[in-house]
Amino acid sequence: MDTEGKVIKCKAAVAWEPGKPFSTEEVEVAPPKEHEVRIKIVASGVCHTDWTFLHEVGKTMNPQPFPVVLGHEGAGVVESVGPGVTKFSKGDKVIPLVVPQCGQCERCLNPKTNLCTKNWEKTQQCLLADGTSRITCKNQQIYQFIGISTFSEYTVVPEDNVTKIHPDAPLDKVCLLGCGVSTGYGAAVNTGKVESGSTCAVFGLGAVGLAAVMGCKASGASRIIAVDLNPDKSEVAKIFGATEFVNPKDHSKPIQEVLRELTNGGVDFSIECVGNVGVMRAAVEACTPAGGVCVMVGWTRTGELTLVSEDILIGKTLKGSYFGGWKSAEGVPKLVQDYMNGKLLLDEFVTHRLGLDQVNQAFELMITGKSIRTVIKM
Repeated sequence: MDTEGKVIKCKAAVAWEPGKPFSTEEVEVAPPKEHEVRIKIVASGVCHTDWTFLHEVGKTMNPQPFPVVLGHEGAGVVESVGPGVTKFSKGDKVIPLVVPQCGQCERCLNPKTNLCTKNWEKTQQCLLADGTSRITCKNQQIYQFIGISTFSEYTVVPEDNVTKIHPDAPLDKVCLLGCGVSTGYGAAVNTGKVESGSTCAVFGLGAVGLAAVMGCKASGASRIIAVDLNPDKSEVAKIFGATEFVNPKDHSKPIQEVLRELTNGGVDFSIECVGNVGVMRAAVEACTPAGGVCVMVGWTRTGELTLVSEDILIGKTLKGSYFGGWKSAEGVPKLVQDYMNGKLLLDEFVTHRLGLDQVNQAFELMITGKSIRTVIKM
């Protein structure tokens, strides 16, 4: 039955309040308005940022709006487009983007940043451009996480937060390029600009950290030291290119001291993928004073980072990386193509596949360290 122009009833995982489990509900998804795209979501990765939004409100996150449909690492097929949309057509395979790319704002025209300003404030408030959501449940507006909401069988997204990908791309794999893999990989190859023959350390071996390891390998690093508290990550990290594994629990000294001893004074590049200010400081202090570069990737909004000023003064550099520095609408399709050409690992990240009504189980697997990425198939 043709659904274009009509309200679609479908299933979604709704978070009604902070810290509580998801509830699978029937929701109503309105047709797209001007410059919006309605997408039938086929698959969605489960990212730690979703968990943070739900469980860290008031801790590492400022107050957030509820009820909300989370999920931001998805892939699907265009069901219909709103007035004024010319870049997409019904049936296109697409990936929603956490960072827009309008191609016209000052930041889009600046090669130094990927932080497009189009609808940024609204989507950060979990709303679309007109200040409302397209999802309702039980006659109540449901907020859309980052303006996306991929834990729903259908969603509506601003056109500048969508990119068209290869028609043969497997959506249950390339969905990971909507956030985690692109973020970690780009932190190494774009933001950090890891150099051939260098020594690297990657802190935190979730999907983002493992993707950073992969980026260090792609950049030609000679030593890639993977750091995590979970000993099971040792063998996993080698799949993505790690040459060594260090568990801080195996040492009495702080991890930065351990790494400096292992590398004769410090690593050339360190990439922090945990989102903990203590680990961020350790990553800075693990760098060589001779031009060491630390890239901060782990997500935290309210944490305050304290550094020893001399660390920066003598020549270390601290950088932040958001979505791996990719100009999103341009970069993601190229990453999809790299995967299809065998230049990028994705299958190896997927450890579990669950249904939409099992999102709570997916979160449990993630926070207990039993999964790298769980893919929710609609």
